[in-house]
Amino acid sequence: MAAKAFSRSITPSLVLLFIFLSFAQGKEIMVGGKTGAWKIPSSESESLNKWAEKARFQIGDSLVWKYDGGKDSVLQVSKEDYTSCNTSNPIAEYKDGNTKVKLDKSGPYFFVSGAKGHCEQGQKMIVVVMSQKHRYIGISPAPSPVDFEGPAVAPTSGVSGLTAGLLVTGGVLVLGLF
Repeated sequence: MAAKAFSRSITPSLVLLFIFLSFAQGKEIMVGGKTGAWKIPSSESESLNKWAEKARFQIGDSLVWKYDGGKDSVLQVSKEDYTSCNTSNPIAEYKDGNTKVKLDKSGPYFFVSGAKGHCEQGQKMIVVVMSQKHRYIGISPAPSPVDFEGPAVAPTSGVSGLTAGLLVTGGVLVLGLF
């Protein structure tokens, strides 16, 4: 009987722990959504920038490229080098054909092909990583009517609030076991 009660109380805890861990880890994202997408686009609609504009990249995610390392490479470059297709001074250079780059900060990342002439033909990509939401915990006075003349906006909550709530719930359930 005690084993059944223990089993019933631990199962929800494990489920909550799994959900929390899935929020905390970054994803591995295949560039272009498929192997071999790192190539000169045949049209503007096949540009990797079109693909990247539709995706949501988070801090902790990793981009993965699969390509022929004997014929091409991936260069991470500055905005200026991206614009001019300058490949002489990359931030990072990858030639292995199975490249993985961790996105460890918010903002834009610029990538170009290291193969001669490929960047000029459109084999390049900008990835924008979303910033983490920072919540201010404290009390601040409401703005006076003179300072703020817009409509009232309802407060919102994000994934960080959900994650924190799951962590607290999981902790309470685990502590309840002992």
